[in-house]
Amino acid sequence: MVLQRSLAYKAPFSLTSFRGTCKLGRCMCVFVPCRATHSLLCIRNRNLATVPMSDSYLQAQKGTVRRRLASLLAGFTLMSAAGFSVGSEEAPSAAELDWRPKNQLPETARKSLPAFCAGGYLPSTTGSDGSDAFGEGTAGTGKAGEAVPLQVSGLNARYEVDHELYLEGDVRLRQGGFQVTGSEARYNQGNGQVAIQGPLVSRGDGFLLTGERAEYSVNSGRFDINTATFLLHGPEMRGSAGSLSRVGSDTVKIRDGMLTTCGPQQNDWAIVASDIKLDQAEGFGTAKHVRLEVLDVPVFYWPYASFPIDDRRKTGFLYPQFGSSSAGSGAFFAAPYYLNLAPHYDATITPQYIHGRGLFNEVEGRYLSLWGETTLQVGYIDNDSAYSDDNPGESGKRWALDASTRAALGAGWKGYGDFSVVSDEDYISDLNRSLEINQATHLQRKGGVRYQDANQYFDLYVNDYQTVSDRITQTNKPYAQLPEAIYAGTTEAGWLEANVEGQYTWFYRGNDSLTGLDKANGQRFRARPELALPMRALWGFSRPSVSLDYTRYELDDYSAGDGQFDRTVPVIEWDNGLYFDRQSSLFDVPYNQTLEPRLYYAWADAEADQNSIPAFDTALQTFRFEQLFRPDRFVGGDRVGDANQLTVALTSRFNDLVTGAERARFSIGQVQYFKDREVTLFGKGGGERSRSPLAGEVVLNPLNNLQIRSSGLWDPETGDTEEGRSQLVFHTEDYRYLASVGHTYSKDELEQSDIAAVIPATDRVSLIGRWVYDSDLDRTVGSLAGIEYNNCCWSVQVVHQNYLTDDQELDSRVLFQIQLKGLGGSGGSSTSISEAIYGFDERERRRFGAPNRNP
Repeated sequence: MVLQRSLAYKAPFSLTSFRGTCKLGRCMCVFVPCRATHSLLCIRNRNLATVPMSDSYLQAQKGTVRRRLASLLAGFTLMSAAGFSVGSEEAPSAAELDWRPKNQLPETARKSLPAFCAGGYLPSTTGSDGSDAFGEGTAGTGKAGEAVPLQVSGLNARYEVDHELYLEGDVRLRQGGFQVTGSEARYNQGNGQVAIQGPLVSRGDGFLLTGERAEYSVNSGRFDINTATFLLHGPEMRGSAGSLSRVGSDTVKIRDGMLTTCGPQQNDWAIVASDIKLDQAEGFGTAKHVRLEVLDVPVFYWPYASFPIDDRRKTGFLYPQFGSSSAGSGAFFAAPYYLNLAPHYDATITPQYIHGRGLFNEVEGRYLSLWGETTLQVGYIDNDSAYSDDNPGESGKRWALDASTRAALGAGWKGYGDFSVVSDEDYISDLNRSLEINQATHLQRKGGVRYQDANQYFDLYVNDYQTVSDRITQTNKPYAQLPEAIYAGTTEAGWLEANVEGQYTWFYRGNDSLTGLDKANGQRFRARPELALPMRALWGFSRPSVSLDYTRYELDDYSAGDGQFDRTVPVIEWDNGLYFDRQSSLFDVPYNQTLEPRLYYAWADAEADQNSIPAFDTALQTFRFEQLFRPDRFVGGDRVGDANQLTVALTSRFNDLVTGAERARFSIGQVQYFKDREVTLFGKGGGERSRSPLAGEVVLNPLNNLQIRSSGLWDPETGDTEEGRSQLVFHTEDYRYLASVGHTYSKDELEQSDIAAVIPATDRVSLIGRWVYDSDLDRTVGSLAGIEYNNCCWSVQVVHQNYLTDDQELDSRVLFQIQLKGLGGSGGSSTSISEAIYGFDERERRRFGAPNRNP
C-alpha cells in the first residue's frame, strides 16, 4: 500500500510521539521510543521515567518495535487523513450532523435554499490535508515525505510490550491541524489491527461519514466501518449502510445500503440495495437487488444495476420512465439502456410499452470525431393497434428518423446537416418522445458547408422538406433548393464601403399535376452589389448608398413565354440619424435620456408587373416599426418592390446610469410615399396611399424582472388601429411567480387575448394556468390548468390541457410529471407547460434552488 510505505520508519524515533497518562500518576506524558535504552520514555514536567522493554523480545525480534510503531502510525494516519473523530455514544447520523433549519443556516446557503425546503445542509468543510472520504490523502506526510508527528493523549494509557497499545478515557489523537477524540483506541501488534470505538465521524471533500466503530488493517489496508451513515454535500444525497468496507485503494463495498436526497427523517423516496460496489479506478458502481421505495413501500425492483460515480460513462440501464396521457396513448413505461461502445461513440436503446399501442422502441446513437458530433435517432413500432383501429387498412408499422451533424472543418469552414422523416402525419403527436423533431407541418432535410470571416460569408447547401400534413395542397408545398449558394462580402476603399450579396438557387418541386406558373421549376441567380459612403460621429450618422439588384432566371415547364429572362433594379438609399441626450434623475435614480431623430430615404425603379415570375420563396413582409428602414416590402428573391419613399422616425431611450440597463424605449415613425406601389405578389403588396400607418413601439423595463412591450399600427386617416401586439411578462427573482398577459389584434383577421400564470398558493403548492380566447370566433382556443407540489426532494405536476387541432376542434389531454431530486423524472408535462408559459423552462432549471445548485 503506497500510504503505508510512505510512512515507514525513519530515524530518529523522535519524529513520532504518543501522549497519554502513564502509570506514574494522573499526568500528561509524551511516550517517546528511545533507541539507546530500548524503552518507551515518559516525559513529564521535563523529568524522565523509563518503562523497560523485554530483553527476550529485543533478542527475538530486533527492530520490531520500530516497524510496528511505523505501522501504527500508518493506521492512525489513515484515520487522520479520513478525518475521524469520535463523539458521544448516541451519535446522530451524517445527515443530521450537518442538517440545519433554514433560520440556522449561513446567509449564503439560506439565500440559495428554495422556499419549499424547511432546511438544508451546512457547506462542506474539510481540513487542509486534502483527504478524501475513504482514507486516502497525504495528511500523514510532511515535507520531503517525512512523517507528521502524531500526538495522543488520554486519561489512561497502557502499553503491553509485543502485544497492545491501549488508550481510554477522553482519548485525543492529533496530527498536524487534525484532531480525533474518543473513548478508546487500541492497536494490536500481533495482527496489525487498529480499532477505534465510536461513535466516529469522517469528513472529506464534500463527504461526511459516521459509524459505531472502525477497524483498519495495517498489513492489507482494509478499512471497515459498522453501521455507517454518509452524506454527499454536492448532490445533497444521504444514505446508510449496515457495513462499509474499503478493500483497496480504489474499491468500496457497501452492504445493506440506502440512499436518498430527502432530508433527515424524511424517507419520501429512497433507493435500497443489498450490495453496492464502488470502483473509483474504473469510475462506476454496481448494485444488486435494487428497489425504489416510496414512503418505505417498494414500488420498483432492479435485480442488478450499474451506474457511473464520476464523469466517465458506463454501459447499463438508466432510470426508467413512466407516465400517462389521455391523448390516445394512455400509460407508458420505458427502460433506457445505455451502451458505452467507445470513448468517441455511444448509443441508447429505449424499449417502452405504451398501453393500447404495444411495444415501441427508440434508439439514439452519437458519434464524436475530431471535426464535430453526429447524432442519429430512430423510433419504430411494429404494430400500433390504436393506429390500426383508427385508420382501417393501415398496417400499424410506424417509424421516424432524425439525424443531425455539426463539424468544424478549420480555417473558418463548418459543415452541418439535418434530416427528419416520419411514416405518417400523426406520428409526432402519438409516439414521439425523444426525437428532436419539433415541426408538425414540414420536416426539414438540409445539409451543407459554411465559411465566415470578418469580411465575408459563404453558405452552400441542399434543402428539402417532408410535408407531414396530407391536407396541404401541392401548390402550397415549399420548393426544394438543390442546391442554394449564398455569398456576402464587404471591403473598404478609402472613404467608401463596397458590399456585395449573391445567391444562386435551383428550385425543384414535383409539379406534374399542376398548371401555369405553379408548374415551373428552374434556376435563379441574384446579385446585389452596393457602394456606400458611411459617415459616423458621436452626435449622429449618415450613410448614402447605391446598389443594383440583378436577377436571372432559367426555368423549365414555364408557360408564360421564354424561360430565360432577367431583371435589373437600381436602388438608392440614404439613412441619417442624430443623437441628443441629457441627464436627470427620477426617484433619486440618475438616468440618461436620449432623443434620436432618423430620416431614411429609399428609391427603387422596379418594373410594375412581375407576376409573370413564379413565387419560389417569396412572401409579403408584415409591416412593423423595423420595416420602416428597409427598401423592399417583400422577402425572398422573386419580387423586388418599387419605392420612392421617406421614413421619418423618432426614438427616445431612458438608461439607468447606475446599472446601465435600458429602462424605457419609445419609438414612432411613418413612411411618406411619393408614388404608388405597383409591384404586387399576385395582387398583394401594392398601394396608393401617400402615407403609411403610424408604426410605434414601446418597451418598458421598470424592474429587472418586469417587461412591458407593445407595438402597433395606427391609421391617422381613418382613426383605426390596423395591428396591435402587447405583452406583459413578470417573474420574481427565483422564478417562483410567473405571469404574462398578451393581446394580439389584426384588423378583420384576428383578435386574441392570452393570460398565463404560475402562482404559489403555499410554499409547496403552486397553481398553473393559461387561457387563450379568440374574440372573432367567440371561443376558447387553448387552455392549461394544473397544480404543482414541491418539497425539497421531489415534486409532481398534474395539468389538463385543451388545444386546437388542425381540423379546428378542441381536444384535451391530461399530463403529469414526477421529479425525484437527484434521480430524474418521468412524464412530460413540463415540456408542454414551457411551450405555453414564458419563463417556465428557467423555473424548471431552478426547481430545487438557485442556478449554482444541482436540480
